[in-house]
Amino acid sequence: MNWSWEHAEAVLPTLLMAFLKVTLLVTIVSSIGAAVLGLLWAVVLREAPRVVAAIVFRILDVIRMTPIPLQLAAIWAFVLTTDIDPLTVGLIVYAVHYSTYMAESYRAGIESIRPGQWEAATALSMSKARTWQAVIIPQALRATLPSLGNWAIAMFKDTPFLIMISVPEMVTEAQAYGGSTFSYDEPIILAGLIFLAASYPTAVLMRKLENRLATY
Repeated sequence: MNWSWEHAEAVLPTLLMAFLKVTLLVTIVSSIGAAVLGLLWAVVLREAPRVVAAIVFRILDVIRMTPIPLQLAAIWAFVLTTDIDPLTVGLIVYAVHYSTYMAESYRAGIESIRPGQWEAATALSMSKARTWQAVIIPQALRATLPSLGNWAIAMFKDTPFLIMISVPEMVTEAQAYGGSTFSYDEPIILAGLIFLAASYPTAVLMRKLENRLATY
């Protein structure tokens, strides 16, 4: 490897800008969307009629088992003739895809709540909506927060797949710089270090949060 500090200094601002404008944006926005959708799926799977719940379960299963690159390519081909930009497609695909995993985390959190909690809410004449809002969801969120954080980290590491729909995320910019200068080592290594610098502290934080919640 022939490392050049000149190339490293030249490409670093571009990589950081791509990280902030695309990689981090997709991770934050799609994680929030996935968390909201995942909670919706979990409630539907528990409260909807059996036939509806079974259909939703199968749909979520198919989405979960289909690779993100295939989903990106399929949705992009479908909307190619519209005015929807590729970044919006990426935000939607990542949110929907990871909502299926977060739904399972929510389901596990909901199932961990003691039956007595439901019975107490019924005894207090609380409506089903109020029971979910005031009793079930807060406890489920507390139980599943570390798992949701881990799925957000997994999404973060999957953002390079956005190259499938020509979104200029960080790895794409690194490859573009390498192609124009024939120097791939610096941009690729720097992109990897940026990924590591962002994901490792978050993973450690999630682990500490999980251990802390486990003590209560």
